[in-house]
Amino acid sequence: MHDLDRIDRAIIRALRQDGRQTNSALAEKVGLSQSACLRRVQILEDRKVIRGYTALVSGPAAADAHVVIVRISLERQTEDVLNRFEAEVLKHPEIRECYLMTGEEDYLLRLEVAGAGDYERVHKEILSRLPGVLRINSSFAIRSVL
Repeated sequence: MHDLDRIDRAIIRALRQDGRQTNSALAEKVGLSQSACLRRVQILEDRKVIRGYTALVSGPAAADAHVVIVRISLERQTEDVLNRFEAEVLKHPEIRECYLMTGEEDYLLRLEVAGAGDYERVHKEILSRLPGVLRINSSFAIRSVL
């Protein structure tokens, strides 16, 4: 990966605050011409520094979702097991985030489900069938603080 300079960091900061702002607004905020700014953003995207854009949802749509934090322990931590696990996780939209971890568990997942019944389905049909899973430990979030 390439080193980020002051301008790259300014672009990333501005896009974190508003990922839908126009290129001209972004260019003005970071002190570049529009063409130079667009080129910088494209380079950051090509190099996977910027991996995508998302919408943070509040109100009824978010209120309907229950967040579940799932800690996964694998049978083994070989490259093959890790690769197969990660490839399978990417196939399931209920799994919103997945982190390879240090410590007791191998992975931490953040899921969004409709409720306990939906989580039971996800647990039976998805989590318990992921390659190499030894143990699943889940916690329902009470509310979001941030």
